[in-house]
Amino acid sequence: MLFPAGAALVFLPFALAIGVWVAWSDMKFMKIPNMAVLALAAVFIVLGPLTLPLETYLWQLGHLPLILGVGFVMNMSGLLGAGDAKFAAAMAPYFMTADLRLVIALSSAILLAAFTAHRGLGLVPAFRRAAGDWQSWQRKDFPMGLALSGVLIFYLMLAVPYGA
Repeated sequence: MLFPAGAALVFLPFALAIGVWVAWSDMKFMKIPNMAVLALAAVFIVLGPLTLPLETYLWQLGHLPLILGVGFVMNMSGLLGAGDAKFAAAMAPYFMTADLRLVIALSSAILLAAFTAHRGLGLVPAFRRAAGDWQSWQRKDFPMGLALSGVLIFYLMLAVPYGA
């Protein structure tokens, strides 16, 4: 893993808070708030130059418009929602290109776990009563913000050295 541990330690509390917000909002409303997307991007823009070498920071920041473009095309093709595309773009600077294989494996595992947990807990009456107003229980769509948030949080957690 090539993401710097010190940077991951700085970014993690913000990513965790924003990720929980995004996951909850996507499950409850089937929407990822633009403010959450802007907050995640702002954290990287503000703290990135303080935690990463300038060249690395600029390279990572370049991932944002690239993934936004890819997400726009995927959204227009009906493959994912606009909020998912925007949130993925805001997440992109946090991932090192050299870690792509790890990110793909992590994304696959977390997507399967999030889907299984969401659908499984939706069948448990106590959970349905506790969160009965969640739109994600009523729709066939899956709240991808749940999985996307998990990928970001677990990636940063893996970058932090054990016991730091």
